[in-house]
Amino acid sequence: MPDQPTAGQTEQSASDPKVMHLSVLLGRPVMDRGGEAVGRVDDVIVRLRGGDYPLATGLVMKVGGRRVYLGARRLAEMTEQRVTLAKEKIDLRSFERRPGEVLLREDILGHRLIDVSDVELVRAYDVELDASPLGWVLKRLDTRRPARFFGLVKQRNGHAARDWKAFEPLLGHKASASLRATAARLRKLKPAQIADLLEDADSEEGSEILDQVHADPELEADVFEELDPDLATKLLGEMPDSEVALVLTRMQADDAADAVASLRQDRRLKVLDLLSAGDRTKIMTLLGFSPSSAGGLMSTDALQCPEQQPVGEVLRVVAAARTMQPEALNTVHAVGDAGQLVGTATLIQLLQADPAARLREVMDHDSVRVTAETDAVDIALLMADFNLITVPVVDEDNRVLGVVTVDDVLEATIPDDWRRREPAPKPPANPEWEESEPVVISGPPGHPDTAAVDD
Repeated sequence: MPDQPTAGQTEQSASDPKVMHLSVLLGRPVMDRGGEAVGRVDDVIVRLRGGDYPLATGLVMKVGGRRVYLGARRLAEMTEQRVTLAKEKIDLRSFERRPGEVLLREDILGHRLIDVSDVELVRAYDVELDASPLGWVLKRLDTRRPARFFGLVKQRNGHAARDWKAFEPLLGHKASASLRATAARLRKLKPAQIADLLEDADSEEGSEILDQVHADPELEADVFEELDPDLATKLLGEMPDSEVALVLTRMQADDAADAVASLRQDRRLKVLDLLSAGDRTKIMTLLGFSPSSAGGLMSTDALQCPEQQPVGEVLRVVAAARTMQPEALNTVHAVGDAGQLVGTATLIQLLQADPAARLREVMDHDSVRVTAETDAVDIALLMADFNLITVPVVDEDNRVLGVVTVDDVLEATIPDDWRRREPAPKPPANPEWEESEPVVISGPPGHPDTAAVDD
């Protein structure tokens, strides 16, 4: 007589042999051909296959206190109701994982993954596998927290399961990192979104996210620019000086200066010495100003062109300035023969002007400018009054030192406890499920991540 469905099994899986739920399979007895139990299912092994659904390649079976490997070819049958061996012989050597293998209970069930579409960390409460011509494949995850009734998990009428491809797993398995990074969609997210994930992640999750981001140095620098200052300081403090210097090299000078200022005093000179002379000069100049002043907020990227230059040539200069901060390119600063600021022109003004016209014919001759000592709040008021995206910072001789962009002003003036507010909660599909207590999933300690015994 077949085993009865458990409380975690759905009506769909009880009648559909093509769908299997991990929560139901775990703990099932593994039977020999004579019907005797030889062990119990402790985990399911799937292998990553790039953009395809991971294929189940075998089981981890618990025999007494030992965890052993059962390859798929040694199984005559594997369903939610029963697991039957095809051969009597069992290799009792302890299971050891291969690179590229994912253990569904150990790595996925009860763990958090990145929901790529909603850009948030979510927890997997069940795993669905579908039958395919090649065998069972990992197809869907259930991220709803199950309800409890007097301490027992309530049965659901069907699973609100989502496609596995909507998620990026965080496995914590170093040997598989390179295989997963080649297809990772994490690096396609915006830097601010990745920064939000890092701020929500625990230490292990954050370490894996950073490992993937580290493969793209430009993205890594952009992410550090978006991070909460305290977290950025902590992460930079855990990196060697050489890696910190590489990150700073790709950051905007004002953000790099903030990062250097956050380092321990005994590390600052060591890191600065690893930078190029140009980068070091920019950062040390900015470090001389108060962080809440125009000098401390400004970027040294300020596009300057002679006032006599034709508009068409100015636009070509803008187009070629690919290494400059994009926000700073909204304004072109016209300079006179002595290098003094004589006016500014917005990118829109230039695009709408005659390409043959001179910059001085288009520019604002009475443009707003501030000194390096101007307070951030005063800059914010000027930007609001004059509808500005950038404000040039000048020295006592009216030469351009840099430019303050509106995003830097907002970051300096918005209170810290508002900067990373929680998004509005999504309406639950069933409030009863959302308000229930989380399920605590326990199991034996992990095992060494080395090569597995082959079938």
